[in-house]
Amino acid sequence: MRTAIRAALVLLAALGVLALRRRGGGTARIVRISRVVADLDRAVAFYRDGLGFRLASRGPGDPAASALLGLPGTPAEEAVLHLGDEEVALVRFDPPGAPYPADSRSDDGWFQHLAVVVDDMAAAWRHLAAQSPRPISTNGPERLPLRNGGVVAVKFRDPDGHPLELIQFPPGGGRPAWQHAAGAGSGPFLGIDHSALAVASTARSLRFYRRLGFRVASRSWNSSPAQSQLDGLPGARVRVTGLRFPSPAGPGLELLRYTPPGRPAPAAPANALLTDWVTLSAGPAGLRRDPVGLRRDPDGHRVLLTGGR
Repeated sequence: MRTAIRAALVLLAALGVLALRRRGGGTARIVRISRVVADLDRAVAFYRDGLGFRLASRGPGDPAASALLGLPGTPAEEAVLHLGDEEVALVRFDPPGAPYPADSRSDDGWFQHLAVVVDDMAAAWRHLAAQSPRPISTNGPERLPLRNGGVVAVKFRDPDGHPLELIQFPPGGGRPAWQHAAGAGSGPFLGIDHSALAVASTARSLRFYRRLGFRVASRSWNSSPAQSQLDGLPGARVRVTGLRFPSPAGPGLELLRYTPPGRPAPAAPANALLTDWVTLSAGPAGLRRDPVGLRRDPDGHRVLLTGGR
């Protein structure tokens, strides 16, 4: 029976990838990024009060998604929060799994952050400070060199240990949506630009994500003192590869290949607090977001495929 179930899930995942490839020209997009938390009330308060997210819904988690994640029948509660046009889901499983590793670094294979765009870094950082975020960056916000985009950024952790980044693009930088939103009275927090994943091999990860319909949108090699302070990682050297779908909607992904790479990700169950997953949608407008498959990239990051937008 278990063998049959496993074979069915593999088939569903393959069908989901085929749907993405067939419909990728304008419909495929990242719907949301989900992360596992231990205390849902605490997590919602942090994202709402510290980062400007608004609570859109809260209720039982999707049993179909839990089954695809390897936790059939496990109770879960999910809170979906919006920031601009993007959304994040915070999920608490019962029982919760292992805590986020306390000694985690920016180059570890399980690293996955959310990059929240701001239009005023000083105001955003002051506002967030009231929530006592756990720092990753050693000296607060850093301005990266122009060759690396000239952004101002700072990294920190939420109450469960998940990494986040605030990022402010220079004039004319980033997606046009951020330039239009900046100064429009909606700041300082505007939306989610991307989720960045630590990878051991850029080429290997690119093969995986290209099969899902992603295209390379940017490349850079970051090795400045500012990058080291941003990552809280002495001597940081990282190849950054930005990925997006052809559609302009939704966040992108960044592949972070540190030299040398950090520790590989453990084979953690989906209810472990270090767990994030990206939900991709390939269906036409109007379809429900029914989960149709789960994939793991070469470094173990989870990708949930759905049928609707």
